[in-house]
Amino acid sequence: MSRFEEGQVLLINKPLHWTSFDVVRKIRNLIKIKKVGHAGTLDPLATGLLILCTGKFTKRINEFMAQEKEYTGSMILGARTPTYDLESEPENFKDIALINESLIEAATKEFKGEILQTPPIHSAIKKDGRRVYELARQGIAVKLEPRKIFIKEFEITGISLPEIRFRVVCSTGTYIRSLANDFGEALGCGAYLSALCRTRIGAFSINQSMTMEETEKFIVNDP
Repeated sequence: MSRFEEGQVLLINKPLHWTSFDVVRKIRNLIKIKKVGHAGTLDPLATGLLILCTGKFTKRINEFMAQEKEYTGSMILGARTPTYDLESEPENFKDIALINESLIEAATKEFKGEILQTPPIHSAIKKDGRRVYELARQGIAVKLEPRKIFIKEFEITGISLPEIRFRVVCSTGTYIRSLANDFGEALGCGAYLSALCRTRIGAFSINQSMTMEETEKFIVNDP
């Protein structure tokens, strides 16, 4: 039995435009076993830490998924998009001439601690057995119930309007796309996520992760 069947945890820096399942599929093909899963989806337009478990360690996926997450990213003020990110075109443009640093900092306070958040309708959540993004793409009206999440830290790290850069530490189940959209609503001008990187899951940091190229070399050179 290979060490991958015995169980391995792989920390991978997911490339831009790859789905989380693209990474899983690539690793399955490389290690030649089907028992591979990831501990928490990243959208195609997000990069950063993706935990993969192989073999017997797939039993630990829920354990990793439940852990605290940290993200850095940016959002654009003055418009919104149907997907809350750049998967769709900006619309509903608003003037941001009156938006300033003090308003932006004040708005972050609304999103700290335990809050209710409604997931994006363009997400992989299932409703009546179907992914809601599939229903949304077919023009079928979807209503999702808000969920309790916990935002431990929400820090504005840079302002260069219309762009705002941020860092968030949050519970599992938090949608940073929804946070960007809701933040824009709070400011009255709209906002959408323009970049996102997951930098930490629990005690695991992106600094410990491998690129896909490094992961392939690591697997190929496995004794």
